[in-house]
Amino acid sequence: MADGEGLLSVDYEVHGKVQGVFFRKYTQGEAKRLGLVGWVRNTSHGTVQGQIQGPTARVQEMQEWLRKIGSPQSRISRAEFSNEKKSEVLEHKEFQILK
Repeated sequence: MADGEGLLSVDYEVHGKVQGVFFRKYTQGEAKRLGLVGWVRNTSHGTVQGQIQGPTARVQEMQEWLRKIGSPQSRISRAEFSNEKKSEVLEHKEFQILK
């Protein structure tokens, strides 16, 4: 792997109009397109949260997507990222929508 191309894991929470607008489905599609693994779910307080893991550059692309794009009907007010850490192995086998 090139320098800076290790694996990265990061948790996220997206705020705004992100429930009832197919946000989880589009998030899963974008993560799969980028070759990332992890999960996404709705929260009881109207946000969407999850975890993404994969090559650093791809995770950063996904973070930008979560910050600015989302699903066509969504209105993102902000995206928060936490617990960012380098990883030797992926903890998930695919990207799942959790209930």
